[in-house]
Amino acid sequence: MSVEVKTTKEIEGMRAACAFAASVLDFIRPHVQAGVTTGELDRLCHEYIVDHGAYPGPLNYKGFPKSICTSVNEVICHGVPGPQILADGDILNIDVATIVDGWFGDTSEMYTVGEISDAARRLIDVTRRAMWRGIEEVAPGKTIGDIGAAIYDYAHREHNYGIVEQFCGHGIGREMHMAPQVPHVGRRGAGVRLRAGMTFTIEPMLNEGKAGCEVLRDKWTAVTPDRKLSAQTEHTILVTEGGYEVLTLRESAWRPSAGR
Repeated sequence: MSVEVKTTKEIEGMRAACAFAASVLDFIRPHVQAGVTTGELDRLCHEYIVDHGAYPGPLNYKGFPKSICTSVNEVICHGVPGPQILADGDILNIDVATIVDGWFGDTSEMYTVGEISDAARRLIDVTRRAMWRGIEEVAPGKTIGDIGAAIYDYAHREHNYGIVEQFCGHGIGREMHMAPQVPHVGRRGAGVRLRAGMTFTIEPMLNEGKAGCEVLRDKWTAVTPDRKLSAQTEHTILVTEGGYEVLTLRESAWRPSAGR
């Protein structure tokens, strides 16, 4: 498998695209509230993206009809924005990919509406921590399998959440999906060996109940098989000479506390 190693100039292009994608998540946060539709969130994000001279990566990608993905409650990923009205207690993943000067940035975040259940809060917390367990494995000489193993050990072995294996992280650059695939279940020492200059996403999807998913008739929306809650978070990562850089890390983003 050939994995692209980017030059210094190409990495600068990725930094700009990823920083802008991250800014969309901050922009939309105050609009996520009870009574708003997912379609309205999509409209707002679309206008913000194009007003800044960028383009929404999901729009028309393999036929996807909207500019962001909005995945509410039991929806794992690829939820299509539309007339659904958010209600108190909902949890929502907003997945944003933007194109800036030909480069893609890709990131997602969990949002909450009003007061959510303790179970929902715990699921979101473990999902964020699991993603960071994977991120912290990234360094030259490590493998893709190390990332998946760390996520699996934390999310499933320690917390007994189902990990969706039908979807995975991916290489990214001038295309949204490139080599390598980055599964969130893995075996240490297995898979592609990491080199400085590689860029890819890490985006675990954790289910409150059974692992796996079902795709609805729209051929996009993936839901949990038992209709229990699901959560996802995503960052775009650069392998550096000394470890990693989270290209989509914005100031307001959740990150592990020191000494956890």
